[in-house]
Amino acid sequence: QVQLVESGGGLVQAGGSLRVSCAASGLTFNKYVMGWYRQAPGKEREFVAAISRTGSNTEYADFVQGRFTVSRDNAKNRVYLQMNSLKPEDTAVYSCAAVSTLSIPTLEQFYDYWGQGTQVTVSS
Repeated sequence: QVQLVESGGGLVQAGGSLRVSCAASGLTFNKYVMGWYRQAPGKEREFVAAISRTGSNTEYADFVQGRFTVSRDNAKNRVYLQMNSLKPEDTAVYSCAAVSTLSIPTLEQFYDYWGQGTQVTVSS
């Protein structure tokens, strides 16, 4: 049974930093591309970032603008999203997702497994 469990969310002031993590189990982690998505209240879920199976390639949404960094530790079956220079509009539930593929998809329909998400709130 595949499980993705996010952690590390919380409340942070604008301009601050936060790192969220996703622990994966029940799958061969290094065979999966990992993605991060977010969903703000009243809005659709949107792509944030994704990382290839080895970590050598990454993709980011335009709104990230160099503020976020996605990374992974295959020995620990974890993927991370380091978020710096946070803005109130970054407030959302952040979820990780997994798909066994060679490419890095950005469309959510290509991902097979999802975590429940962790809340990130950025105060102004």
